[in-house]
Amino acid sequence: MKLARVLARTALAAAAVLPLVASAQDFPNKPIRLLIPFTPGGGTDFVSRVVATSLTEVLKWQVVPENRPGASGNLAVAQAAQAAPDGYTIVMGQSDNMALGPYLYQNVGYDTLRSFVPIIQVSETPLVIVSRGPAAGGTKLLTMTDVVAKGKTGDGLNWATAGNGSMGHLFGELFKANAGLKLTQVPYKGAAPALADVMGGQTDVAILSVPSVLSLAKGGRLTPIAVTTSKRVPVLPNVPTLAEAGIKDMDTGVWLGLFAPAGTPPDIVAKLHAGIHKVLQMPEVREKIINGGAIPVGGTGEEFAAFLRVDYPKWGRVVKEAGVKLSE
Repeated sequence: MKLARVLARTALAAAAVLPLVASAQDFPNKPIRLLIPFTPGGGTDFVSRVVATSLTEVLKWQVVPENRPGASGNLAVAQAAQAAPDGYTIVMGQSDNMALGPYLYQNVGYDTLRSFVPIIQVSETPLVIVSRGPAAGGTKLLTMTDVVAKGKTGDGLNWATAGNGSMGHLFGELFKANAGLKLTQVPYKGAAPALADVMGGQTDVAILSVPSVLSLAKGGRLTPIAVTTSKRVPVLPNVPTLAEAGIKDMDTGVWLGLFAPAGTPPDIVAKLHAGIHKVLQMPEVREKIINGGAIPVGGTGEEFAAFLRVDYPKWGRVVKEAGVKLSE
């Protein structure tokens, strides 16, 4: 009888393992949902759709992008954390939600280091400060000198961001403190509505990722004033860095990376990584991302996880020092 019970337990364990093995071998055999935490038209949306389209065209995977804006990107990330850990729901996390969200809000619905398996870092890009371009009737805020001067007036400076708790929001708080400005953040649910109000003259400037503003800047609808990293951006070669414009020690960028819910089988994570890494190495895909204002990264999932273990607590210290705390 004891031997029979042992054999029965062994059979049950084998039966439980078989579906996972089969799912890894057959994966994907249905559409993969790629949750995008912001509205269409922004930098995160752009890079996400390049990756999704490439996976569909090259590997014949059916990857379906889904924009889920809200709560500065935290909504989509929380939904991904609660999804079934089977590889069929992944999320394009980025600095705003993965590095800042849990420090800024009490209940975001996820833990950056525990709720997910990092698949791969996809890209990195500077933020860029933009004002109304000449094609939209703008002529006043053309340089950082203009921006600082406006921020020191009685009316101050209206500063559009992709939402409360976004990297642009926190950067604005640091900038306000460092430069002694009167700066009012105007949060939006993504880049597109923020830029619409800048072009319409309802807000003075916006700070967003380069891919979010690039096409409008090239069309003269926006004026790029400065980028926030230590080096200029190849697609905006004439736009100075903040340091070049006289604003020191404010080097900041935005990273994007793909995540699966914690508990996703390692074989499926490995298959996702291999597919995404493959398309990120393709010259035509890299060219699209670079021409869109971002820099492709790639690498292993372990490298991405190690990066997060350093980057995540760093932003916790920045949030604490800036004294920013938000409610949902």
